[in-house]
Amino acid sequence: MTLMPWSAELELGLVEIDTQHRVLVDLANAMHDEIRDVGPHSAAIGQILESLVDYTHNHFIMEEVLFRKYQYSHEEAHEAEHGVFTGRIMDLLTRFEDGDTVGPEALELLKNWLTHHICVVDRAYLPFMKAALASEAAADAVPG
Repeated sequence: MTLMPWSAELELGLVEIDTQHRVLVDLANAMHDEIRDVGPHSAAIGQILESLVDYTHNHFIMEEVLFRKYQYSHEEAHEAEHGVFTGRIMDLLTRFEDGDTVGPEALELLKNWLTHHICVVDRAYLPFMKAALASEAAADAVPG
């Protein structure tokens, strides 16, 4: 059983962002699969947590660059959400490296946070971002 099946509900219709969100969901599912297996392998869980930290950080940078480029008015609040999640996932990685069992906690965080962040927080910028991208595409199409 998959922790988070990818679905249309998770798609925003922005290819690059959807692709990156799907990687994050796939990492959450890989963590679930590893924990669900009899005798989870500590090294694999550590690698997944490190991948989550790295990939999440890069995804957030990409979103934040878009926010600045298009002057998204809610950039600060959205970036604060990114900071909270980054702190929580870094805390899980640090605790894991210190020998704590964090797998079930990580799964709960990933499922709840990713679902909320994609379906509520990211969806809130969608009309703005689609309009900004459409405006840019129209400007690029004008011969000049």
